[in-house]
Amino acid sequence: MPIAPLPDRAVIEIAGEDRIAFLQGLVSNDVAAVAPGRAVWAALLTPQGKWLADFFFMAGDDALLMDCVADQAPSLVLRLSRFRLRSRVTLTPRPELGVLAGWDGAAPPGGVIAAADPRLPEAGWRAILPHDSMPAASGDYARHRLSLGLPDGAPDMEAEKTVLLEAGFDELAGVSWSKGCYMGQELTARTKYRGLLKKRLVPVAVEGPLPEPGTPVLRDGAEVGEMRSGHAEGLGLALLRLPLTPGEALSCGEATLRPRIPAWMRLPEPRPAAAPG
Repeated sequence: MPIAPLPDRAVIEIAGEDRIAFLQGLVSNDVAAVAPGRAVWAALLTPQGKWLADFFFMAGDDALLMDCVADQAPSLVLRLSRFRLRSRVTLTPRPELGVLAGWDGAAPPGGVIAAADPRLPEAGWRAILPHDSMPAASGDYARHRLSLGLPDGAPDMEAEKTVLLEAGFDELAGVSWSKGCYMGQELTARTKYRGLLKKRLVPVAVEGPLPEPGTPVLRDGAEVGEMRSGHAEGLGLALLRLPLTPGEALSCGEATLRPRIPAWMRLPEPRPAAAPG
């Protein structure tokens, strides 16, 4: 079974009797659904509905454990702390803990905080355990998640620019449409129910040298998007303007990109052209 420690991840403990109510008004998903063996993927947005960070919540002992990008952990603690007011909540970095991912097999047995990756069954599982208990890697997580088309924070998403539905949060169970208000909810709901999506983060096959993140993507010389993360084995994600054609050849630096639409992804139907007046 392939496993991979994720050294670019960190863990924050969120404790206190008001922890669920506190988070419900801030993040995109229903944190009340977190339970032993059940994780929740969610995002923090600006008041205008743009992505700031995404993370996984798992159940600890009388606390929630947030699995987040390590570089964002200090700013997340500060940002979330501003909203505590009188809430009985504590936010504590847990630097002794790390994150492990595995796939093509069952999660570790009892004694380890672990849960299925809530985005896709094929994604596998994630676990939180002490760094000094972390096993050696036997799999390539970047290749695994790009083969599935899963985003992984920056550079796949841009702070204060990305809309959640552009990055697949609807299909990948990162948004609750029933839990009530949270910061940035209005734009997220409007994007869904009014069909306002104009761009989409899409898996691409890369033919040629792997482009750097941010490299423009061109169709017949016109810019239609930009490269995001990629893997040397010809896998990547690109933000592309809709509509698009699976398998079409797009230029990106010295490479050719071909969109590949996974089974889980739902793209909007092209709108019919207006009848001539």
